[in-house]
Amino acid sequence: MKKFLGVIALASLVLAIGTPVGAADKGKLKVATSLPAPGFWNGDTPATLDGGFEWAMAADIAKILGYSGVTYSNVSFDGLVAGKAKGFDLALSQVTITKDRAKVVAFTSPYFSSDQGVMVNTGTKVDSSNLKSLQWGVQTATTGQDFLKTQIKPKKTPRAYQETSQMFAALQAKQVDAVMIDTSIVLQQAADSDGKFEVVGQFKSGEKYGGILPKGSKLVKSVNKAIAQLKSDGTLSELADKYLTAEYGKDPQKVPYLTK
Repeated sequence: MKKFLGVIALASLVLAIGTPVGAADKGKLKVATSLPAPGFWNGDTPATLDGGFEWAMAADIAKILGYSGVTYSNVSFDGLVAGKAKGFDLALSQVTITKDRAKVVAFTSPYFSSDQGVMVNTGTKVDSSNLKSLQWGVQTATTGQDFLKTQIKPKKTPRAYQETSQMFAALQAKQVDAVMIDTSIVLQQAADSDGKFEVVGQFKSGEKYGGILPKGSKLVKSVNKAIAQLKSDGTLSELADKYLTAEYGKDPQKVPYLTK
């Protein structure tokens, strides 16, 4: 009998060693984002995603935490930062950590640094002499919108758009003179524009991206540990080089800074 029990125990040990922790019972990690977001999420719909900095980061976090994979959903950015988006475990959507947002959502530790970039139709001049007279375009509920309102204080009310694609279309149609959003985002868009757009500079805002979880989520500590691991082993740097710097051909830190 003891021998029989010993065989069962050994078999159980072998099974446990051969199975990733939690993979059998956690299922897939539900990750949300706001599309499109080239460089961070390559693809226009959840079904067509095939790369990107946050896309790969989500897969790595899921693997570290023992999930069997990832499922994706597309949510509105303003709904996400307002704490109104539902049905996900973790959202990665180039969201700057702010005190006001932290009142309605739970943030992970920071995983990416960014400033506010300025993109125009190629040839348009932007400097301290005309900042206030330009017709600006901006995405609703972003820190870029706040920066324009509190720091630039333009004479014309900035035109706000629900999605970045709408904002970029307005720029191409010359309905706005310039757009402001995170430098890494406009660099990617300029690189994909066949020379139509150019990034003329950026403003120092010292922003940090954080993942979003529903308020009260028990996953915050686990996700933070996973992010810390991805930082320490160099994975996040490698992903940034592969999907961001290599894609748009320019390091955000080398974009010149504008003065107000």
